[in-house]
Amino acid sequence: MTGFITHCWKSAGFDLRRCCRWLLWVWMMACAPGWAQTSTAELTEFKVERQDGNLLLQVQLRLELGPAVEDALIKGLAVHFVAEAEVMRDRWYWYDRKIGLVTRYYRLAYQPLTRRWRLNVANEPISHAGVSSSLSQNFESLQEALSVIRRQSSWKIADMTDIDPDARQYVTYRFKLDVSQLPRPFQIAAGNQVDWRLEIARSLRLTADMVR
Repeated sequence: MTGFITHCWKSAGFDLRRCCRWLLWVWMMACAPGWAQTSTAELTEFKVERQDGNLLLQVQLRLELGPAVEDALIKGLAVHFVAEAEVMRDRWYWYDRKIGLVTRYYRLAYQPLTRRWRLNVANEPISHAGVSSSLSQNFESLQEALSVIRRQSSWKIADMTDIDPDARQYVTYRFKLDVSQLPRPFQIAAGNQVDWRLEIARSLRLTADMVR
């Protein structure tokens, strides 16, 4: 916390009132571990399809953000999500072999001046320096922005040439709210909030019909 205060004093264009509001909000998060345990994520669709020589993933999420996360967004804090899909082949004599790994990174932020929501999507971690290189969309409401994250369709996860139709293979999918992308003081505060601990994982065995 001391380092955060020092950074505020040293930063150009220092705004005492703005910094104090941030510090108060961090303190409130840290002191209210029972606040709104309602962030949820559930897979309602999880399947793979073969199309044009590719193995495609279709995912539908029932994703809802709790009041603590929404409040952070409204106050100007960007929230990051990560979706990851991994194609693996069974090996009885060693660790399972990785056939393919794809990742999507989402950065969701509220823009007070325009009262719009911005969602950045990229195939690599989105930092402040890398936002311009990601795909960006603006939305009128939070629900519209979340609908893009909820629906992850036609996501190429492997070439069919890498898939052995006679082997045992499976796809593992993971989705989480990436707290590690928050500023350090907020990471500590969010660690006390169940509302911020949002993560799911699911595996799907590839059948002969899927890969032949």
